[in-house]
Amino acid sequence: MKTIKGPGIFLAQFVGDDAPFNSLDSIAEWAAGLGYKGLQIPSNDSRLIDLEKAAESQDYCDEVLGTLAAHGLELTELSTHIQGQLVAVHPAYDAAFDAFAPEHVRGNPGARQQWAVSQLEMAARASQRLGLTTHASFSGALAWPYFYAWPQRPAQLVDEAFAELARRWRPILDRFDEAGVDIGFELHPGEDLHDGVTFERFLEATGNHPRANILYDPSHFVLQQLDYLGFIDIYHERIKCFHVKDAEFRMSPKSGVYGGYQGWVDRPGRFRSLGDGQVDFTQIFSKMAQYDFAGWAVLEWECALKHPEVGAAEGAPFIDRHIIRVTEHAFDDFVSGNDDMIPDFSRMGLA
Repeated sequence: MKTIKGPGIFLAQFVGDDAPFNSLDSIAEWAAGLGYKGLQIPSNDSRLIDLEKAAESQDYCDEVLGTLAAHGLELTELSTHIQGQLVAVHPAYDAAFDAFAPEHVRGNPGARQQWAVSQLEMAARASQRLGLTTHASFSGALAWPYFYAWPQRPAQLVDEAFAELARRWRPILDRFDEAGVDIGFELHPGEDLHDGVTFERFLEATGNHPRANILYDPSHFVLQQLDYLGFIDIYHERIKCFHVKDAEFRMSPKSGVYGGYQGWVDRPGRFRSLGDGQVDFTQIFSKMAQYDFAGWAVLEWECALKHPEVGAAEGAPFIDRHIIRVTEHAFDDFVSGNDDMIPDFSRMGLA
């Protein structure tokens, strides 16, 4: 069995214009001081990494790794959540998601999609140069406006949406295959890949592509009221990345899983800092150890109430307490016998 690596921290919710969050060196020093051992870096933020340079220059990648190593840190994964989202955007969301794209492709969905694909391809090469074997991303969404069955969907609409999603992603997955890197898609409401059924549909549409895998985040399953422990039993072979994020769902007589268009504080389902929600992390880490998850346990902090720096400070010791150092031998080895003790069952009961 393997011991999970960690604690790690995803930097997307912390990077900013003020020190120590405005450069890789200073944010690495901050994270290391809190007890983190790994950083998951969003590749869309040039304050942390220049993705194009990382894709082309081994010297630059060595500098990035050296910056982290100087603080006793490792790189867990690169993330392309923003770029992955833009690989597939339904026109209903064009205006909202244009804000995620550089100015020169805004208002041009085709150019925006090509830019996103090129970003993913660079992320594959950069990951390879950085010595990574896993990558975190979103799938994007073409079918999400139709997630509820009213108005009645035209026949084959969802099938065609997933076929198109696969057509867009298959060449990207091939580039990651060439780089020897798995993509862990974060299963997330708003993405076409948001639960086990939709992941299976996508996997089938890509011909069971070996690089199409899962970033496991139980918080999104709590908000969907999905069995997040049973999910690990079913999909553990495809789980390649792990976001440690808490959430809670408080039953309400006025609102349910859709949230009633309310802000995060008032929704029945809301994200919380580690230990403040309902996720059973003891069982999650036990199952991860049971199934030999070899990756990183990475804090993704999102909370409707607590300050992010408090959540970050609490996150490292929380994850560290839950990581199971796996045993090297069975607990009952001291009573194990040898082959000489095996009786001849064929002679039992005979005179």
